[in-house]
Amino acid sequence: MEKENYYKHCVSLLNERGVSIDDIVQCSIYLQAKYKNNLSEEYYFDAVNSVLNKREVQFAIMTGIVLDKLAEAQAIPDKYLQECLVNDEPLYGTDEVLAYSICNLYGSIALTNFGYIDRKKYGIIKRLNNDKHQCNTFLDDIIGAIAAAAASNIAHNKSVLSKKD
Repeated sequence: MEKENYYKHCVSLLNERGVSIDDIVQCSIYLQAKYKNNLSEEYYFDAVNSVLNKREVQFAIMTGIVLDKLAEAQAIPDKYLQECLVNDEPLYGTDEVLAYSICNLYGSIALTNFGYIDRKKYGIIKRLNNDKHQCNTFLDDIIGAIAAAAASNIAHNKSVLSKKD
């Protein structure tokens, strides 16, 4: 499959699960605005899209959403794992590990941003976490990781941005 098709497929999967790119942009703004509050939403949109265009991120999105859908359909063959996923078992942790794979592409700032937004449950992440109609065990963490990675990308470019501000 061509790279462009992976991107479009992932955006479609996110939309099917009730997540827009703008939702992720708002989370990224939440994380970074305190440090660079004069950036346009378009700049954040570009940063989020930069993250979404990475193949590793696309694979994480596809994997997480498929696992959430399987759990939602009661289709996980192991009953204990099925129960962990539908209940978003706090000690399960594999959902965060998948999210870390996204953060690791953007360094320690992304990891700390992810930890922060995962605890705060801001915006779409809160809605996904509280949704009782669909399983979002992986999705809420993936969205947090994408937003954290985009905010980190902006932070890493701070010296470049300072020259443009």
